[in-house]
Amino acid sequence: MAQGVARAIKGQRHLVVQAGTGTGKSLAYLVPALTLGCRAVVSTATKALQDQLAQRDLPRLSSSLGVRFTFAVLKGRSNYVCMQRVREVSEGGEQLELSTHGRGTSSQLGPLGREVQRLLRWAAAGRSAAAGRSGAAGAVTGDRAELAWEPSDAAWAQVSTSWRECPGAAQCPSGGECFAELARRRASDADVVVVNTHLYATSLALKEAEILPPHDLVVFDEAHELEDIASAALGCELNQGRVIALARSSRAVLAAAARDVVSDVDDAAAVLGNVLRDQRGQAVVRPVEGDLLHALTLLRERTNRLAEQLRKATGTAEMSSGGRGSDALRHRAQKASSHLIEDVDAVLELAEGQVAWVEGAQNAPVLRVAPIDVGAVLLERLWEGEDAPTAVLTSATVPPRLGERLGLPEGRYDEMDVGSPFAYGEQALLYCPLHLPDPRSPGFEAAMHEELIALIQAAGGRTLALFTSWRSMEAAVRVARERLSWRVLAQPDLPKPKLVAEFTQDRGSCLFATMGFWQGVDVPGPSLSLVTIDRLPFPRPDDPLLQARREAAGPRAFELIDVPRAATLLAQGAGRLVRSREDRGVVAVLDPRLGRARYRWDLVRSLPPMRRTRSRAEVVAFLEHLAASG
Repeated sequence: MAQGVARAIKGQRHLVVQAGTGTGKSLAYLVPALTLGCRAVVSTATKALQDQLAQRDLPRLSSSLGVRFTFAVLKGRSNYVCMQRVREVSEGGEQLELSTHGRGTSSQLGPLGREVQRLLRWAAAGRSAAAGRSGAAGAVTGDRAELAWEPSDAAWAQVSTSWRECPGAAQCPSGGECFAELARRRASDADVVVVNTHLYATSLALKEAEILPPHDLVVFDEAHELEDIASAALGCELNQGRVIALARSSRAVLAAAARDVVSDVDDAAAVLGNVLRDQRGQAVVRPVEGDLLHALTLLRERTNRLAEQLRKATGTAEMSSGGRGSDALRHRAQKASSHLIEDVDAVLELAEGQVAWVEGAQNAPVLRVAPIDVGAVLLERLWEGEDAPTAVLTSATVPPRLGERLGLPEGRYDEMDVGSPFAYGEQALLYCPLHLPDPRSPGFEAAMHEELIALIQAAGGRTLALFTSWRSMEAAVRVARERLSWRVLAQPDLPKPKLVAEFTQDRGSCLFATMGFWQGVDVPGPSLSLVTIDRLPFPRPDDPLLQARREAAGPRAFELIDVPRAATLLAQGAGRLVRSREDRGVVAVLDPRLGRARYRWDLVRSLPPMRRTRSRAEVVAFLEHLAASG
């Protein structure tokens, strides 16, 4: 793989490479990039991989490769504490709700207030450390990930800001001590910059090259996630909470005579929220009409009036911090109102090639807009052009026709599969029980539960049971806890890291979980010898974005949209079993369509090359042998 990446860099040709579990793919792209002197951006879909690169792989190479280089981690602005927000909170800005009883001592503060005060102390320690004062403790980069505890989103929102609001360091009184700007300066000087894929896609959406430093090479690790992440970043979203936040920040900087405008925006937020609740799960028609048209038109009109008042507000701010602090808050509100108007217009003038829909919980619905096909945008803004970096797209599971769907220019990229060092044919068995009924039939669930219990008993516990829905998982948990003697952990029981740690340490336990555990779970060793999958993970038929893609694909929609997504996710789930050369076990897909359907080979070919069987007796014997041998 390293040789393939080196050829891509030298030939300035994009590369799509499938690198199975255990390949060491991060070293395979870092080593040629560094030895060839590239400035590289590595874009990852998960925080776990970012941490692996920054804390393990890059430091290891720094001490062993014999090439001098620097590296930095860069995240989106909202991941860093905002020192201007900290200053405003510390000085008691009226727009900040720290207490359930008004301002006062810490004993009078509610849970949110105490949490925010804890963040203020952490930020102050980080500011001291960053300034180099001795004896300081805490964060030096201001990154939320450096906290030893996890704050609530409501508390973090009090001390952070996003690109939609931030006016930039030049217009901010605290610009000289801005942690986000410090991170960007570090990134601009680094040879390797590690970012998350959403930030990279956002830099393309905003067409602002200064978000990321110039680079010769971009590596998209976990590239199977790129299409969906780019689709989200290249679109926009509206919800009631965003409008309420704008009203709250504006109220603090406008004179009393202008605050009726703020109340009007608050009322428009309530109207929007009610309409979105009524339209959850629905696609937005083009052109927008009815109640949604009324809500968006009202919101745009009132936000525009608010923006006018904010422009006039210089010198009239009523914050206790006064001066430039008031101006900073006004600038943030101005920018937030401008972006809100742009996004409302994007819905009202929904373009061809875009789809809009409403999703989310009943109490927090969100209207989303996304491009149906991200390939055309990526082709224009990333793959081609005089300054376009060479791209390496890699994953343990590369979906079929990934390059085509992402708009990679035909004839300008290569594909390769470097396999895996694991002997899957000896280490793992793929089992599909063809005797089970079709999963769409009424008798499937009870029969699937019987099969699941029999397999877990043969394995002696030690099972990761993956489900395609919460309802299916919860039903299986009830049955398993009644009939099994081993401990059954379920996804709602604990936070994900703690749950995986408990499962790993408690040999013989079982873990039942949904989609969030189909990838990013690493349990090598004897704690896991059986992975079960209840159904083939086809996407929901009513997903508005996928439905729009199906319509664009025409008669081949199932082949081009549904099967590749199911194949990728199935391979990710099956990949939880073998994580080292010593691992042994069974992947049981409890959906007989894997052995019967006309598309079955598209799915089987996406899986590691395990031995295959339809015989429960063979599987039980293998699992019992593994259990007996420890």
